[in-house]
Amino acid sequence: MTTSNRIALVTGANRGIGLEIARQLAQVETFVILGARDLEKGKAAARQLASEGLSAQAIRIDLNDVASIADAAEQIDAEHGRLDILVNNAGIVDAADGPPSISSPEAVRRILDTNFVGTLAVTQAMLPLLRRSPAARVVNLSSSLGSLSLNGDPASPYYAARLIGYNASKAALNMLTVQLNEELRDTAIVVNSVSPGYVRTDLTGHTGFMTAEEGAKLPVEYALLGDNAVSGKFVEASGETPW
Repeated sequence: MTTSNRIALVTGANRGIGLEIARQLAQVETFVILGARDLEKGKAAARQLASEGLSAQAIRIDLNDVASIADAAEQIDAEHGRLDILVNNAGIVDAADGPPSISSPEAVRRILDTNFVGTLAVTQAMLPLLRRSPAARVVNLSSSLGSLSLNGDPASPYYAARLIGYNASKAALNMLTVQLNEELRDTAIVVNSVSPGYVRTDLTGHTGFMTAEEGAKLPVEYALLGDNAVSGKFVEASGETPW
């Protein structure tokens, strides 16, 4: 496989870190499919990349809409025949999330349904296409907030960030990485959880200390892993993150 014929799908790619991941992948001669819940916003993002001389298209994919996920897989199959890179970036937060004693159960359910169950559904739908790639890469956008070790360590900077819904959704996403990696160990598919860091995006209320460009670098690095790639890891910029 040459770089010029890689096909990548990035979910939640019409803005923020997802769009920047798509941009950086397209800059290394990857054809990028921008997954977006709102197709018109996805098309606008694709036009933005096209104006920069990059190859991209938009596709509607809503993590809470099983039909849209199936339709997206069918369209990618019909137009490209396979998928080489899947970046599970789409995710949400909820203002009603918080510590376990006061967090809204409905908010927690919404977060888990999107960040974990929706990502699982997308991954399942795309697996047949990934299996056709000679060297497929799956990158799950996780967070250090999903580390049970760090959440339980009073010395950790993440210890006080008690968001039971969001943190649990990323811990569950890490479980997807672990189990999917084991299930696919005899295939050419590599799966890793990558924490991009605290990035200034709409998701964080633009309170992060990294730009989207900086936050996209590590996910892109793992999306482009070459021969003898590591798999089943949980990593951040400083190295491996404890589960």
